[in-house]
Amino acid sequence: MDKDTDKTTSAGSSLTSRTGSRSTFRETSTIGCGFSSFTSFRTEKQDVARLAMPQYLRLAMLDSIRKQDVDGGDQHFQMPRSDDDPCCETPVVVLINPKSGGRHGPVLKERLQHLISEEQVFDLHDVNPHEFVRYGLACLEKWAENGDSCAKETRMNIRVIVAGGDGTVGWVLGCLGELHKKGRFPVPPVAIIPLGTGNDLSRSFGWGGSFPFSWKSAIKRTLQRATTGPICHLDSWHVVVQMPGGEVVDPPHSLKATEECGVDQIEGHVPHKLNFYEGVFYNYFSIGMDAQVAFGFHRFRNEKPFLAQGPISNKIIYSGYTCTQGWFLTPCISDPTLRLCSQSLGDGAEAQNIECLKCNSTWLRFESSGEGVAKASLVLRAMLKGHCSEWEPITVPESVRAIVALNLPSYGSGRNPWGNLKPEYLEKRGFVETHVDDGLLEIFGLKQGWHASFVMVELISAKHIAQAASIQIELRGGEWKEAFFQMDGEPWKQPMSSDYSTIVEIKRVPFQSVMISGE
Repeated sequence: MDKDTDKTTSAGSSLTSRTGSRSTFRETSTIGCGFSSFTSFRTEKQDVARLAMPQYLRLAMLDSIRKQDVDGGDQHFQMPRSDDDPCCETPVVVLINPKSGGRHGPVLKERLQHLISEEQVFDLHDVNPHEFVRYGLACLEKWAENGDSCAKETRMNIRVIVAGGDGTVGWVLGCLGELHKKGRFPVPPVAIIPLGTGNDLSRSFGWGGSFPFSWKSAIKRTLQRATTGPICHLDSWHVVVQMPGGEVVDPPHSLKATEECGVDQIEGHVPHKLNFYEGVFYNYFSIGMDAQVAFGFHRFRNEKPFLAQGPISNKIIYSGYTCTQGWFLTPCISDPTLRLCSQSLGDGAEAQNIECLKCNSTWLRFESSGEGVAKASLVLRAMLKGHCSEWEPITVPESVRAIVALNLPSYGSGRNPWGNLKPEYLEKRGFVETHVDDGLLEIFGLKQGWHASFVMVELISAKHIAQAASIQIELRGGEWKEAFFQMDGEPWKQPMSSDYSTIVEIKRVPFQSVMISGE
């Protein structure tokens, strides 16, 4: 009997020892994965419990989105629940593009669902951000008006985390812009988990250029910063492309066909039929060789996706494609199709000039001078910040092959081509210090590829042209039948007519996007 007791005691001690070992291993593993402040699974769940909404709220939102009906989740508000259930302190919703970030995307999605709740992490391939705004947030607003205090508090405090690249972030910001237009306030601020290639939006707001390889520990830090980070604002820019009817264009995702928009005609006759496209950008709009290179790269990636499966491989292919497009070799070869503004200014021009009047309504005009008829023409009109004065001619070097209108201090994966200009230079040129919410675009030019390369490594600044509050570009074709445009990394080939102008108008959106600083 004593032996049996001893065996039982020994077995129990052994079991306890093994259990304790497993418990210790679990805690050690958790710490090893980066959650050093989480001493156990329970502590980990408690640490993020303040992010999870009450179950009835998140189920109601989910049902409303799935049914695409604001009333789709009403049954969850009618079920009995305890009055002691606390409201969420800092509710968050994650909108994730699982295809971004290579192999980390799906694992990141699973981990976020585990930490917060499955209903608060939305796969953007299943749930469109428009649906989240129109049905999910509207569900909370409806029941807040009906007297549900928890729904009201959640709607007031909710924050959005976007896991994806700049394109994904811009998509979500555009959808949240509906709230401004309809007076549905407050607009949830946006934090970023950078999973794209360039991630310039993420860099500009302190979220970094990429998600760390030690991503498990980064999740906790991101969630903490997303709920406690200060609110800041971002200008966005509305683009309208007006072209003669009958022209065939394959616009990027960021441009949508629309009805007639009020665009001022600069010169020439207006055709009887016009086509309009509109969109919004947050980082940059460009025309010229950089857009042509990007167009070629995107076409290559679509045709051979197996060769472009991550940020590093994408950058290598992009660099190689820059060389093959002739940006570096243009001065050494005779093919005029490789000259930028050959697609917008024409070939053989002796000089291109900009004239600007520092007044509320200002014209910036690129003109081809010299003998012969220009093969294409471009006119750029901008509204500048400053006092009225005499017209000031600004010479643009003949070698300029790309013109960029930049909103962020980050371009091409974190570069700042405008540069950190000294106060004396700013005063001399009539410029002001750049900010993402200053209501101005920085317009600069890039020359041949060597010049662009030195600009990208920040050894020199780009060719400064102007700071503008709005821009209008007029393109007229001739021998050249097309130009290349790019907007926030989405390039397209734009047909040009020799009889009628294609006009691109860029104006600041009257409201600003709401962001969360990750710094």
